[in-house]
Amino acid sequence: MTAPVTSSSYAVLHKRLEDIRGANLQDYDATRAAFSWDRARRLLDGLPGGRGVNIAHEAVDRHATGARASHVALRFLRRDGTVSERTYADLRDDTNRFANCLEHLGVQPGDRVFGLLNRTPDLYVAALGTLKHRAVFCPLFSAFGPEPIRQRMHLGEATVLVTTTSLYRRKVAAIRDAVPTLRHVVLVDDDEWRGRLAATSADYVIGDTAPEDPALLHFTSGTTGTPKGAVHVHDAVVAHHVTGLYALDLHPDDVFWCTADPGWVTGTSYGIVAPLTHGITTVVDELDFDARRWYQTLQDQRITVWYTAPTALRMLLRAGDDLATEYDLSALRFVASVGEPLNPEAVVWGDRVLGHAIHDNWWQTETGGIMVANFAACDVHPGSMGRPLPGIDATILARDEDGNVVRDGDGHAVEVTDEGAHGELALRAGWPSMFRDYLHEPERYARCFVDGWYLTGDLARRDDDGWFWFVGRGDDVIKTAGHLVGPFEVESALMEHPAVAEAGVIGVPDPVAGQRIKAFVLLAAGVERNDDLRRELLGFGRSRLGAAVAPKEIVFADELPHTKSGKILRRLLRARELGLAEGDTSTLEGPL
Repeated sequence: MTAPVTSSSYAVLHKRLEDIRGANLQDYDATRAAFSWDRARRLLDGLPGGRGVNIAHEAVDRHATGARASHVALRFLRRDGTVSERTYADLRDDTNRFANCLEHLGVQPGDRVFGLLNRTPDLYVAALGTLKHRAVFCPLFSAFGPEPIRQRMHLGEATVLVTTTSLYRRKVAAIRDAVPTLRHVVLVDDDEWRGRLAATSADYVIGDTAPEDPALLHFTSGTTGTPKGAVHVHDAVVAHHVTGLYALDLHPDDVFWCTADPGWVTGTSYGIVAPLTHGITTVVDELDFDARRWYQTLQDQRITVWYTAPTALRMLLRAGDDLATEYDLSALRFVASVGEPLNPEAVVWGDRVLGHAIHDNWWQTETGGIMVANFAACDVHPGSMGRPLPGIDATILARDEDGNVVRDGDGHAVEVTDEGAHGELALRAGWPSMFRDYLHEPERYARCFVDGWYLTGDLARRDDDGWFWFVGRGDDVIKTAGHLVGPFEVESALMEHPAVAEAGVIGVPDPVAGQRIKAFVLLAAGVERNDDLRRELLGFGRSRLGAAVAPKEIVFADELPHTKSGKILRRLLRARELGLAEGDTSTLEGPL
């Protein structure tokens, strides 16, 4: 296979001695060598009496007695400008009451409870109370319309929906009869429900919970228009805790801000579970992105660890360096990013403007937690997704021109050994947060595994030092004139030009080359679009990438389609360009 062109010319960012001394993971190789998932489980308590492991117990109850009981678990920045807090003791009582109410409704362990809520206390109480009751929690984006809500509740066989009166009237009432399994709708702002909750006992004993008992159901969009329901189990909490320790470098005195909505897996794994297992304070902002307000939040809340999306970072970059200097960001010590590969320019911008390089990491809904990361005490290679977490074995498997894994004469998957050559990123199956099923689709689930490797569907390469570099989704990679080109490399090269704020790259049919590379470019604020700039960008692309893989066509876009998790929807760009079916667009954030 043709090795991808590397657009980044950024040097490695070397860590300062104080970063290394304070980090949870100080020696990568030694930590990997000594690591075992059995030892990792001993970092958590387990249910009293050896009755198993329950996510909510590890996240809430074990901190709710003793010195940590009065520590703030969740701090909510409300839409009306007010701030409310829940200590770990408060959260224990609130979630116990919710679990008791589910029991009074006749909800059984394994039943599915869907949450359609904004980022308010009710959402977090519902999620953790459901897990205490050993029912399965499924979060939904509150921005979903009626059809994606109906589709997911129908596929997930919803028993309970937890929502607000307004969301129910606008999005659920008309489709409720289309979900025959739905027995109860809980309106959290209804006086009757609030009265019932207040009158319910704050005592609740979590029942025996086996590590493999289902806990979470996350839907991930499919290109066919049918979402896939990834099932995760209670044992996933072990990976949530460990990755919070090593990939996010959480310490007991941290104030943590994960900007992701719990409707996305990041907002559940790292907006709820992981930080709470560490007993720290998590800040929850009910409002959406605004550059000035986000800087204000980092300053006023004294955020120490910040986990956000590349799209937000690029928007802050676009807002200009001077804006950041208006705020005191001295409390900040670690910044991480996920959702889409982070362009090298943004990594270096963070180092220059925020005082901290942005630490990109990689994972998927199916993996349940961070798998590959740049670590606090390790040098950062701008543009790289990093190295595998302790306990995670990753490799690159060879793929043929049709996208199938290459097998040797004995039928085994072939690993790529050449430095820089790319193939499919694969993970050795068996980590705790690995999804256990695609709901009702066992054959689809089985196709995700070959020879004990989980096939991620992402193309990547590995350098001689062991760092992994994202190339693109398997179905995003462009085949042009004998070259295989990852769109991320082209987008990153274009974004090195000061006029470019963001870019989305696709391949379009070409009678000679097979495909030619077309770029949709969002310009930086104040930059005028004209033919001279278009020609300049085409030339810039050729100078950075070479004529063979540089864009042949550039279109100035008003905006690019993103998922709510921040990913550029290249397949949607491609579908609209070629007049193809758009597939599932329920996670789309705004119009193109």
